[in-house]
Amino acid sequence: MMKSRNSLIRLKRFQVDEKRRQVAQIEMMIAEFERMATDLDDQILAEQKRVGISDVSHFAYPTFAKAAMQRRDNLLVSANELRSQLDAAQAALSEAVEDMKKVELIEERDQMRDRAASDALEQDALDEMATRMSFRTA
Repeated sequence: MMKSRNSLIRLKRFQVDEKRRQVAQIEMMIAEFERMATDLDDQILAEQKRVGISDVSHFAYPTFAKAAMQRRDNLLVSANELRSQLDAAQAALSEAVEDMKKVELIEERDQMRDRAASDALEQDALDEMATRMSFRTA
């Protein structure tokens, strides 16, 4: 019983660690996409400044800037999609943590019960010894 519960606790901890890694990975991807989008914004502004045209509808608007805008927009869409995945991953992490806590609390309760039973047995043995000692001295 104790061995299987220890295995269960290890499994729950592993699951929590795995969920934490997933959350961290998604957060890193979002941050990277946003950083890349910001870099593209800077490149777009530099290109607009270089050619002196910032109106996207202008016939001479730079093709590079249009392509960079499309890539930036795609990155931001991907980052937003990842945010919904992040929400789901965070919810799964919370659930895994709760499951792990439940198993750990059961284990802690059982250990306290076992300690109390052991203490009671020890106290009974001490009481028995004290009773024998009092009969010898009487």
